[in-house]
Amino acid sequence: MGSSHRLFNRERSVHEIFGGGFVADVILWRQKNTTIGILIVALASWVVFEKSVNKLGSQNFLNCFYSLGRPAPPLPKLHLSEEMANEVAIFMRNHVNALLSVSQDVALGKDTKLFFKVALNLLLLSVVGSLTDFVTLGYASLVIILTIPILYERFEDYIDTYVKILYTKVHRLYVKFNVECVGRARKWILEQQKLS
Repeated sequence: MGSSHRLFNRERSVHEIFGGGFVADVILWRQKNTTIGILIVALASWVVFEKSVNKLGSQNFLNCFYSLGRPAPPLPKLHLSEEMANEVAIFMRNHVNALLSVSQDVALGKDTKLFFKVALNLLLLSVVGSLTDFVTLGYASLVIILTIPILYERFEDYIDTYVKILYTKVHRLYVKFNVECVGRARKWILEQQKLS
Protein backbone atom coordinates (compact mmCIF):
# COMPACT_ATOMS: atom_id res chain seq x y z
CA MET A 1 0.00 0.00 0.00
CA GLY A 2 2.69 2.51 0.91
CA SER A 3 3.64 4.93 3.60
CA SER A 4 1.13 7.67 2.79
CA HIS A 5 -1.70 8.19 5.26
CA ARG A 6 -4.18 8.08 2.35
CA LEU A 7 -5.39 4.99 0.58
CA PHE A 8 -3.39 4.01 -2.53
CA ASN A 9 -0.85 6.80 -1.82
CA ARG A 10 -3.09 9.31 -3.52
CA GLU A 11 -2.22 12.96 -3.18
CA ARG A 12 -5.49 14.48 -4.41
CA SER A 13 -8.67 14.97 -2.43
CA VAL A 14 -11.93 13.25 -3.33
CA HIS A 15 -13.20 16.57 -4.72
CA GLU A 16 -10.19 16.82 -7.05
CA ILE A 17 -10.59 13.20 -8.17
CA PHE A 18 -14.13 14.01 -9.34
CA GLY A 19 -12.84 16.96 -11.35
CA GLY A 20 -13.18 19.75 -8.82
CA GLY A 21 -16.00 21.53 -10.64
CA PHE A 22 -19.76 21.68 -10.48
CA VAL A 23 -20.17 17.92 -10.98
CA ALA A 24 -17.87 17.22 -8.03
CA ASP A 25 -19.84 19.71 -5.95
CA VAL A 26 -23.09 17.93 -6.80
CA ILE A 27 -21.72 14.45 -6.12
CA LEU A 28 -20.21 15.55 -2.79
CA TRP A 29 -23.39 17.41 -1.75
CA ARG A 30 -21.79 20.86 -1.77
CA GLN A 31 -24.65 21.97 -4.03
CA LYS A 32 -27.33 20.45 -1.78
CA ASN A 33 -30.36 21.85 -3.59
CA THR A 34 -29.15 20.51 -6.93
CA THR A 35 -28.31 17.09 -5.51
CA ILE A 36 -31.63 16.79 -3.73
CA GLY A 37 -33.40 17.94 -6.89
CA ILE A 38 -31.64 15.25 -8.94
CA LEU A 39 -32.59 12.59 -6.40
CA ILE A 40 -36.23 13.72 -6.27
CA VAL A 41 -36.56 13.82 -10.08
CA ALA A 42 -34.88 10.40 -10.36
CA LEU A 43 -37.15 8.96 -7.68
CA ALA A 44 -40.26 10.40 -9.34
CA SER A 45 -39.16 9.05 -12.73
CA TRP A 46 -38.48 5.64 -11.23
CA VAL A 47 -41.90 5.53 -9.56
CA VAL A 48 -43.64 6.58 -12.79
CA PHE A 49 -41.80 4.00 -14.89
CA GLU A 50 -42.13 1.17 -12.37
CA LYS A 51 -45.75 1.67 -11.41
CA SER A 52 -47.55 3.10 -14.43
CA VAL A 53 -45.67 1.78 -17.46
CA ASN A 54 -45.70 -1.81 -16.27
CA LYS A 55 -49.46 -1.72 -15.66
CA LEU A 56 -50.52 0.48 -18.54
CA GLY A 57 -48.33 -0.57 -21.44
CA SER A 58 -48.33 1.04 -24.85
CA GLN A 59 -50.84 -1.42 -26.40
CA ASN A 60 -53.40 -0.66 -23.68
CA PHE A 61 -52.75 3.04 -24.18
CA LEU A 62 -53.65 2.81 -27.87
CA ASN A 63 -56.67 0.59 -27.15
CA CYS A 64 -58.06 3.33 -24.89
CA PHE A 65 -58.06 5.77 -27.83
CA TYR A 66 -59.76 3.28 -30.14
CA SER A 67 -62.41 2.36 -27.57
CA LEU A 68 -63.24 6.04 -27.06
CA GLY A 69 -63.65 6.45 -30.81
CA ARG A 70 -60.75 8.85 -31.11
CA PRO A 71 -57.76 8.46 -33.37
CA ALA A 72 -54.37 7.87 -31.84
CA PRO A 73 -52.28 11.00 -31.30
CA PRO A 74 -50.21 11.93 -34.35
CA LEU A 75 -46.56 11.07 -34.36
CA PRO A 76 -44.16 13.93 -35.01
CA LYS A 77 -42.33 13.90 -38.32
CA LEU A 78 -38.67 13.18 -37.79
CA HIS A 79 -36.00 14.01 -40.31
CA LEU A 80 -32.36 13.00 -40.21
CA SER A 81 -30.04 14.91 -42.51
CA GLU A 82 -27.46 13.09 -44.59
CA GLU A 83 -24.65 15.10 -43.00
CA MET A 84 -25.70 14.07 -39.49
CA ALA A 85 -26.05 10.43 -40.57
CA ASN A 86 -22.53 10.50 -42.04
CA GLU A 87 -21.11 12.02 -38.85
CA VAL A 88 -22.79 9.37 -36.71
CA ALA A 89 -21.57 6.63 -39.07
CA ILE A 90 -17.96 7.89 -38.90
CA PHE A 91 -18.15 8.18 -35.11
CA MET A 92 -19.57 4.66 -34.78
CA ARG A 93 -17.03 3.23 -37.25
CA ASN A 94 -14.09 4.66 -35.29
CA HIS A 95 -15.37 3.36 -31.98
CA VAL A 96 -16.31 -0.07 -33.35
CA ASN A 97 -12.87 -0.41 -34.97
CA ALA A 98 -11.18 0.48 -31.66
CA LEU A 99 -13.39 -2.06 -29.88
CA LEU A 100 -12.58 -4.73 -32.47
CA SER A 101 -8.87 -4.03 -32.14
CA VAL A 102 -9.00 -4.46 -28.39
CA SER A 103 -11.20 -7.54 -28.78
CA GLN A 104 -8.67 -9.05 -31.17
CA ASP A 105 -5.85 -8.48 -28.69
CA VAL A 106 -7.89 -10.12 -25.96
CA ALA A 107 -8.91 -13.07 -28.16
CA LEU A 108 -5.33 -13.69 -29.30
CA GLY A 109 -4.09 -13.69 -25.71
CA LYS A 110 -1.93 -10.59 -26.07
CA ASP A 111 -3.45 -8.94 -23.00
CA THR A 112 -4.54 -11.53 -20.44
CA LYS A 113 -5.09 -8.91 -17.75
CA LEU A 114 -7.62 -7.15 -19.95
CA PHE A 115 -9.22 -10.51 -20.78
CA PHE A 116 -9.88 -11.23 -17.12
CA LYS A 117 -11.15 -7.70 -16.55
CA VAL A 118 -13.59 -8.06 -19.46
CA ALA A 119 -14.69 -11.52 -18.30
CA LEU A 120 -15.23 -10.33 -14.72
CA ASN A 121 -17.15 -7.24 -15.85
CA LEU A 122 -19.36 -9.31 -18.15
CA LEU A 123 -20.04 -11.77 -15.33
CA LEU A 124 -20.89 -8.92 -12.97
CA LEU A 125 -23.14 -7.32 -15.60
CA SER A 126 -24.89 -10.65 -16.17
CA VAL A 127 -25.51 -11.20 -12.46
CA VAL A 128 -26.77 -7.66 -11.88
CA GLY A 129 -28.89 -7.79 -15.05
CA SER A 130 -30.57 -10.99 -13.93
CA LEU A 131 -31.46 -9.45 -10.57
CA THR A 132 -33.07 -6.20 -11.70
CA ASP A 133 -34.40 -4.24 -14.64
CA PHE A 134 -32.70 -1.29 -16.35
CA VAL A 135 -34.71 1.50 -14.72
CA THR A 136 -34.14 0.17 -11.21
CA LEU A 137 -30.46 -0.36 -11.97
CA GLY A 138 -30.16 3.23 -13.19
CA TYR A 139 -31.88 4.63 -10.10
CA ALA A 140 -29.81 2.46 -7.73
CA SER A 141 -26.62 3.51 -9.52
CA LEU A 142 -27.54 7.17 -9.15
CA VAL A 143 -28.21 6.74 -5.44
CA ILE A 144 -24.88 4.94 -5.01
CA ILE A 145 -23.02 7.64 -6.95
CA LEU A 146 -24.57 10.33 -4.77
CA THR A 147 -24.01 8.58 -1.40
CA ILE A 148 -20.77 6.55 -1.42
CA PRO A 149 -18.37 9.43 -2.29
CA ILE A 150 -19.76 11.75 0.39
CA LEU A 151 -19.64 8.99 3.00
CA TYR A 152 -16.06 8.22 2.01
CA GLU A 153 -15.09 11.89 2.17
CA ARG A 154 -16.59 12.30 5.64
CA PHE A 155 -15.15 9.09 7.10
CA GLU A 156 -11.99 8.91 4.99
CA ASP A 157 -9.57 8.36 7.87
CA TYR A 158 -11.57 5.48 9.37
CA ILE A 159 -12.17 3.80 6.01
CA ASP A 160 -8.50 4.12 5.00
CA THR A 161 -7.40 2.59 8.31
CA TYR A 162 -9.73 -0.39 8.01
CA VAL A 163 -8.93 -0.96 4.35
CA LYS A 164 -5.20 -0.99 5.14
CA ILE A 165 -5.80 -3.54 7.92
CA LEU A 166 -7.92 -5.64 5.56
CA TYR A 167 -5.25 -5.35 2.87
CA THR A 168 -2.52 -6.67 5.21
CA LYS A 169 -4.73 -9.60 6.26
CA VAL A 170 -5.59 -10.49 2.68
CA HIS A 171 -1.92 -10.18 1.71
CA ARG A 172 -0.93 -12.59 4.52
CA LEU A 173 -3.58 -15.06 3.34
CA TYR A 174 -2.27 -14.75 -0.22
CA VAL A 175 1.30 -15.41 0.88
CA LYS A 176 0.17 -18.41 2.95
CA PHE A 177 -1.87 -19.77 0.04
CA ASN A 178 1.02 -19.19 -2.35
CA VAL A 179 3.47 -21.04 -0.13
CA GLU A 180 1.21 -23.95 0.77
CA CYS A 181 -0.91 -24.60 -2.32
CA VAL A 182 1.03 -23.15 -5.23
CA GLY A 183 4.34 -24.34 -3.78
CA ARG A 184 3.02 -27.89 -3.47
CA ALA A 185 1.68 -27.79 -7.02
CA ARG A 186 5.06 -26.60 -8.32
CA LYS A 187 6.87 -29.36 -6.43
CA TRP A 188 4.45 -31.95 -7.77
CA ILE A 189 4.88 -30.69 -11.34
CA LEU A 190 8.69 -30.78 -10.99
CA GLU A 191 8.53 -34.31 -9.57
CA GLN A 192 6.33 -35.42 -12.47
CA GLN A 193 8.74 -33.88 -14.95
CA LYS A 194 11.70 -35.66 -13.32
CA LEU A 195 9.87 -39.01 -13.43
CA SER A 196 9.07 -38.60 -17.13
